[in-house]
Amino acid sequence: MKHIAERLRAGEDITPKQLERILRQQSRKLADPSQRLSKRALMGWYMQQRARRSAFWVSLQLDKAHDDALIRLLRAKPRRTASGVATVTVLTKPWPCRADCLYCPNDVRMPKSYLAQEPACQRAERCSFDPYLQVAARLGMLGSMGHNTDKVELIVLGGTWFDYPSSYRLWFVCQLFRALDDFGTPRLSEEAQRRKALYERWPKAPEALFASLQSQVDRGGLGYPEALRELPGFPGAQELEDEVSWERLTALHKANETAQVRCVGLVVETRPDTLSPDTLTELRRLGVTKVQLGIQSLDEAILAQNCRTGSVRDVERALALLRLFGFKSHVHMMANLLGGSPEGDLEQYRRLMEDERYLPDEVKLYPCALVESAHLTEAHEAGSWQPYGEEELVDLLAACVRVTPVHTRISRMIRDIPSQDILVGCKKTNLRQIVEGTLGDHPTDEPVREMRLREVATDALDEVTLRLEEVPYRTSNTDEVFLQWVDGKGALAAFLRLSLPREAAPWGNHTAMIREVHVYGRASRIHESEEGNQHLGLGKQLVERACALAKTAGYEAVFVISAVGTRAYYRSLGFQDAWLYQERRL
Repeated sequence: MKHIAERLRAGEDITPKQLERILRQQSRKLADPSQRLSKRALMGWYMQQRARRSAFWVSLQLDKAHDDALIRLLRAKPRRTASGVATVTVLTKPWPCRADCLYCPNDVRMPKSYLAQEPACQRAERCSFDPYLQVAARLGMLGSMGHNTDKVELIVLGGTWFDYPSSYRLWFVCQLFRALDDFGTPRLSEEAQRRKALYERWPKAPEALFASLQSQVDRGGLGYPEALRELPGFPGAQELEDEVSWERLTALHKANETAQVRCVGLVVETRPDTLSPDTLTELRRLGVTKVQLGIQSLDEAILAQNCRTGSVRDVERALALLRLFGFKSHVHMMANLLGGSPEGDLEQYRRLMEDERYLPDEVKLYPCALVESAHLTEAHEAGSWQPYGEEELVDLLAACVRVTPVHTRISRMIRDIPSQDILVGCKKTNLRQIVEGTLGDHPTDEPVREMRLREVATDALDEVTLRLEEVPYRTSNTDEVFLQWVDGKGALAAFLRLSLPREAAPWGNHTAMIREVHVYGRASRIHESEEGNQHLGLGKQLVERACALAKTAGYEAVFVISAVGTRAYYRSLGFQDAWLYQERRL
């Protein structure tokens, strides 16, 4: 085995494939000769050898730098933390939805619009939709794959957040932070066992009942809310006998500021018509930093045809409120809805990207697909809805990418729906890759400005050529400045979103708002300096420049919508806790 260490120290390349073969051979020598570790298990096996300081690990004689290099080679799915943080997705329990959109799945095992075979949904169901268990399981899995989990963005999915009772919303978020605070301590295992034991004692709906109810929903004889009421006690997590209050959440937040695993972002999804100053204030008290909005279309006629509640005016008002309260906005837009066309879809998307009333920070842009439990089945059978052809769809999405501005990120182009659940529509999970492969095909194509395609991710950063750029743009109620660090090749290394309100903000007049600061590159451990641009000071320089711009523009202070786990960082930059934000006087 010494040749691994020698080659690493000599700076020679060892491919993951070569390392996989070598370690599999070694694992069979040290353990059961018949054992064959999977690729995913190799990292776990190596980390065990490392923790035990086995004869194999000691023989490698690796210093920290070379040990890190070995872990990088073993790390599964490196893009999972390439954006600088570990993403943990959790689902709320199944619950009646006030809307009944034509295209929306009605899986009685899941929250509205989600399907039981989606990966995150399977994890949630195995954990009885308990937020504590979901976080613990996902963090454990990411760690076993070789990812740092010190900095976590929590994404809460489940349809419409504000359709759930307020007591459940508070309980759910308390459990999220409790799991983060407990991770890495003996409390985690003890609490997880307690919860699993409780869920085992509660009545569960038999498979036959699920199948019967789903069949009735699919045939249209029973609605999704009515089907849920037929299940014993509603499926999913119940509010355990825990201490839940706003004071308890405040204490959990305080503990997370210095925890081993810190929350650097909390995201919920809801409909535009549920947002108001009161609901946004509640989200800030919970620690939310980003809101996903299902807008689907900017055409009132298409919204009506697809039974989508709310209006385009609700979308305009929601996005303006999100900016004013400092939230990041992440909208969902769908192509190929009933009544739509490729030309109309592109026109709507262009309006979303160019009209001052919209201009979201992020977009999920994906095509409508038909699943058996959706009411769209009737329209398809009647011939009034058909999916776009693959070439037509790819051309549409590529055109959307080309008109996406420098300050907007397309996070997803295809729903994570298993192909067996899609009756009609695009089943290619690599749709984004296909779309990106067509960019630049035309002689008139300009360089793509969309953020995700420019992220440095796992690639090497050319630090020598780094430069700070400022991109101003105007919205309906703010003047925005998008500050970005890019290298000579145009790779995006870090960015900041600065809002300069033109009307009185909820926290007072003459105050600017930093809505987001993000540094790309592989997630680094807190207080540790590793390779990559997470510790080059790019974030600090962005904040200083944003404060200077705000002062020049006449603002008296800058607020930041900090996540719970980033409060200490902003205090180190001169910010003080103030109401639901942190403030720095200019």
